[in-house]
Amino acid sequence: MISVAEAQARLLALASSLPPIERELMQAVRHYLHAPLTAIRTQPAADLSAMDGYAIAVDDFPGPWRVIGESAAGHPFAGALQSGEAVRIFTGAHVPHNADSVLIQENAVRDGDIMRVTDDCAPKLGANIRRLGSDFQAGDNVLPAGSYLDAGAIAVAAMAGHGKLIVGRMPRIGIAATGDELVTAGASTGPAQIPCSNSPMLQAMLAGLPCDVMDAGILRDDLTALETSLLALSQQVDIIVTTGGASVGDHDLVQTALVNIGAQMDFWKVAMRPGKPLMAGKIGNAMVLGLPGNPSSAFVTAFLFLLPLIRHMAGSTSPLPLLFEAASACDLPAGGDRAEYLRATVEGGHITPLMVQDSGLTRTLSQANALLIQQPDVPPRPKGNMVQYMRLS
Repeated sequence: MISVAEAQARLLALASSLPPIERELMQAVRHYLHAPLTAIRTQPAADLSAMDGYAIAVDDFPGPWRVIGESAAGHPFAGALQSGEAVRIFTGAHVPHNADSVLIQENAVRDGDIMRVTDDCAPKLGANIRRLGSDFQAGDNVLPAGSYLDAGAIAVAAMAGHGKLIVGRMPRIGIAATGDELVTAGASTGPAQIPCSNSPMLQAMLAGLPCDVMDAGILRDDLTALETSLLALSQQVDIIVTTGGASVGDHDLVQTALVNIGAQMDFWKVAMRPGKPLMAGKIGNAMVLGLPGNPSSAFVTAFLFLLPLIRHMAGSTSPLPLLFEAASACDLPAGGDRAEYLRATVEGGHITPLMVQDSGLTRTLSQANALLIQQPDVPPRPKGNMVQYMRLS
């Protein structure tokens, strides 16, 4: 068996980032940026008012001022202020020449064209002004390569002057459940049957990632049929994901089928709990990731291996889950011979492992928002000790 860290490194080393493509701005959402993004324009492109009020020169305090015009967003005041003059100004509007402060309208009173302050509080130089280039300037790198293009990143790209982006292509994922005991979720189950929960679970896990997912259905425990289905799938997708049949029992045929059709398997046992029977390799240009059949095992291994693989192939420069720390809300036993990923809940800086950790159960998956990491051979740790965890959200 190899460690989780070694397995992750070997998995990502097998896969290459997919070729970049150009996408319209809104079609680039959920992709990863292929190269650093440089601003085409400066933002703000001029000094702008951050508030509604009056543009003035602070040296003219305490006034009064004569209002000589108006500056609104998209309709700037064309002239320049002279001593004792002010311009009515609105949020987002250009600050007139010679103005160096914006007096907010709540602190001003106006009688015709004459404006006075309502108290003796002197306006500050630069108050309520968004300075030219204070967000970024033309030529600045506003997003690094590998950035995930969420709403905030799209806003920056648009403001920087871009209508199209060069991004990594989304990998195509084919998910195949295996096992004679499985029936489609929602179908009637016989005494020896169970609903297939892994495929819909994995599709839900991948919903926010940059990938296109195909449900390849349920594959039966028949070697010839498995070989035919997996070979066809390898020619349609970038990543084949199977659940079940990854162990060494008489009915665990997935690895044999893959080898028979030419797959080169890199590893198939990882020192972790749950999820030891995990296999990875390639067939042609397609990656192969065989996850265990137990739902919690499939969930944990998908979180630790499938999600990072997708991020990596789609162009992320930091595909692995982030680590956090919290205080344990209970005593923790000594670690075993494998790394354990305990379904847990984090709240208020404390983490609590769920009482039931059976890998065949699904209810704990709906209750957990974190995986508490129990490294091999660690000594018992008392309540309050800091432990590492990964967020599931």
